[in-house]
Amino acid sequence: MAASMSCKNVFQKISSASRSNLKRSYCQSINLTNAEVRRKRNEIFETEKKRQLGLITRMEKIQVDVKGPPEDCTLIMNKGISTPFNCSMHIQELLVNRSALALVNGEPWDMHRPLKEDCSIEFLHFLDEDPRIVNKAFWRSCCLVLGHVLETALQNQYYVELCSFPKPHLQSGSFVYDADLKLKDWKPTTAELNCLTRVGHKLHHLDLKFERLEVDASIALDMFQDNRFKSQQIPFIAESSGSKVVVYRVGDHVDISSGPCIASTNQIGRFNVTAAHQIDTPDYGKLYRVQGLGLPSQVMMHYWSYDILRRRAGKFNTAPLPRLKMESSPQTDDNNTEIST
Repeated sequence: MAASMSCKNVFQKISSASRSNLKRSYCQSINLTNAEVRRKRNEIFETEKKRQLGLITRMEKIQVDVKGPPEDCTLIMNKGISTPFNCSMHIQELLVNRSALALVNGEPWDMHRPLKEDCSIEFLHFLDEDPRIVNKAFWRSCCLVLGHVLETALQNQYYVELCSFPKPHLQSGSFVYDADLKLKDWKPTTAELNCLTRVGHKLHHLDLKFERLEVDASIALDMFQDNRFKSQQIPFIAESSGSKVVVYRVGDHVDISSGPCIASTNQIGRFNVTAAHQIDTPDYGKLYRVQGLGLPSQVMMHYWSYDILRRRAGKFNTAPLPRLKMESSPQTDDNNTEIST
């Protein structure tokens, strides 16, 4: 309770410091709050998810060949409904808890994404001999969590508009989300960064799934019509991806991402918001580049070593600035800057 009150007091100070800038803000002119917009996006996501499930009128079976460990086996699952996570539940509790991603016919696949056809599955975790695919998914998932933090930490009169984040690049030392926070010349203190960190760390204990949903561009536009950045980006994404847009839901937070993402927020062990740097972008104007650092629950590290990484993660991340044209191609890691991917 004391920590919660401390965070509240810190962000009340932020609000007071920037109140003069609020009158000119985009959000006030349309009287939006993050809570209202998040609720609307979540409702649209849930409605579309139920609609897509309703299209399955006949239960069809598929054969899933699982490559061990603990051993190779074959499962008979439900087409369009069963997921790699469901498959792991039939095999071993260890797989349920540690699997962050799956390889389905050799393609990286979300643990909660339904299987479409007969396939082979291999489960991936953070201590694999080659964890590069999982590490990228982890970094991307942390970006989504950072977006969640930014939309929920500030007071309601500050309508946060998330823009996008660069593709996962572990060597940069930090994950990033570029956003319009409606704060003027904000230089976060250590106390403020700690408050943002606590908001993110709470999600670990909630064990929230990363839910993937592919939607038509018109539905995506409806979801994000209150975000001036993403409403510009969606038509370009749809143009190069068959009028489809991939969105993810984490709790009540909905965002655009190509994926794949890890299975759950419980797999994010350490999480820190490390910095917020002002940036001036050619297409979107002045934004904040908010940076963070995370470590999977499965990976152990001495606090002294982690602190070195945390301080490094506070240095300005030189990833490409968000550009509409760079973000107009398909939602893949081949772009210099992804659409919230």
